[in-house]
Amino acid sequence: MSADPVQLSKFLSFVLRYKSDVIGLTLDPQGWTSIDELIERGNAAGPQFDHDDLRQVVETSDKKRFSTSADGLRICAAQGHSVPVELGLTPEESPPVLYHGTATRFVESLLSAGSKPQARQQVHLAADEATAHRVDHTRVTAPA
Repeated sequence: MSADPVQLSKFLSFVLRYKSDVIGLTLDPQGWTSIDELIERGNAAGPQFDHDDLRQVVETSDKKRFSTSADGLRICAAQGHSVPVELGLTPEESPPVLYHGTATRFVESLLSAGSKPQARQQVHLAADEATAHRVDHTRVTAPA
């Protein structure tokens, strides 16, 4: 089918991170859903894509936005959810300095009030500046 990978990635991010209900898709408590159902409902809602298109987006995402189950039947967003999900992440020891990619207009507020998840479930922090820059190349980093 050869869907546009950028547009498909944006669609998947929207549906799997923010508004699965807009296409009538249900996520389980960990944020997983059936790939077949996602393709069926996604195609009915707009973008036309198939298993190969989906696989390409998952495998080539430089930010590793999506994960597929070991059996290849389910998919979830790996981060950035605004809907409640339990990702099953294990707490880890933090490095002494963490970085947060943010728009320049938010730096002052971030430095004075600290990091807050806002509408998302977690705050994305990075152990190094380069990773924080990859969040969005138009953003700058500030120590968190």
